[in-house]
Amino acid sequence: MASLNVGNLGEYLREQRRNAQLSLRQLADAAGVSNPYLSQIERGLRKPSAEVLQQVAKALRISAETLYVRAGILDAERDRDEVETRAVILADPSLDERQKQVLLQIYESFRKENGLGGEGPARPEEPAGTEARPGDTPGSDAGPRRTAG
Repeated sequence: MASLNVGNLGEYLREQRRNAQLSLRQLADAAGVSNPYLSQIERGLRKPSAEVLQQVAKALRISAETLYVRAGILDAERDRDEVETRAVILADPSLDERQKQVLLQIYESFRKENGLGGEGPARPEEPAGTEARPGDTPGSDAGPRRTAG
């Protein structure tokens, strides 16, 4: 198992916390983690879970994906485009938080559909819900049938 460069993550978190003008205690409270635990992360003594990184990122109002890369959870080279896309969406000041989350969900659904989101590729030749059924005639415009139930 490759060791993670958690020291680099800790330095980055400390820098982001200071840029946000938050004390260690304020960030710990906002992220829902203990003050000593956050201190250990910043000093490179602890390897936080993806969930903790997400909470910290939300409290700092930065991209969780950036923290995942720093922590070695995401492969920086392979996932760079996805991380950058997500970061741009999250940094857009013209969108509110709900809009950002909806846009990210749509983005992720398209990635999954194209076989990039961790699941197998969708079958592009048949959009969902248009599979042939017994009794359908080729070229008919009947569309999906609904049944009571």
